[in-house]
Amino acid sequence: MKKFLGYFLSPFATLAFFLVLVIFHPLQWLSLKLGGYQAHKRCVDILNFFLLHTFYILGNRVIFINKQNLPVGRPIIFIANHQSLFDIPPMIYYLRRYHAKFISKIELTKGIPSISFNLKHGGGANIDRKDPRQSITELVKLGTRMKENNWGAMIFPEGTRSQDGRVKPFQSAGVATLLKKCPNALLVPVAITDSWKMIRYGLYPLNTFTPMKWEVLEPIEPGATPVEELVKSAEEKIRAIVDPQHS
Repeated sequence: MKKFLGYFLSPFATLAFFLVLVIFHPLQWLSLKLGGYQAHKRCVDILNFFLLHTFYILGNRVIFINKQNLPVGRPIIFIANHQSLFDIPPMIYYLRRYHAKFISKIELTKGIPSISFNLKHGGGANIDRKDPRQSITELVKLGTRMKENNWGAMIFPEGTRSQDGRVKPFQSAGVATLLKKCPNALLVPVAITDSWKMIRYGLYPLNTFTPMKWEVLEPIEPGATPVEELVKSAEEKIRAIVDPQHS
């Protein structure tokens, strides 16, 4: 029944999502030119507010839980599992006070209204997976910006999206590079549950009437612990929330 309803509701949700992207593309440009970083960031926050609310056209629900007392004014590395492209708008909007920047594929910096503009000008790292040197350089630059501005970063250490929701092994290289330039960054795991179900049939039809959950978990202080152990700890915290859904 959910799939059946998706055939009727998906065109409306997709159109709304695309219209939001098109409308906010010139607004981002104007905000950046007239108001600089702060105005542009505010525009991006509002953009993602509207994007995540297009999910409700499908009857889907966004449940964002953050019971952690996270510090403002300290760099934070948010470490999350990755289930779909729809993971991102709720994270940007609900974690907006931490100025978290995404680590994205360089291919996404071209051709996508609003999204490409933000990736180019929002302060994140756009990496070429075929060029390790370029990737490391971008991460180093992001780590430097985090340290200088007390910004956050969002990273998906699985490297690719999980198509069935199960957590894949985390890689630690990206986190290690960021911590090398910004050693006082706090590590914060974020467990994403069931966002993959929204696209379980692909982009058409999108799935309907599905609750999706984002949960901010207990922070991890880096200290002198090896990065591999820190990332493994974050993975285990996330896996404890997400993988029981498949048992």
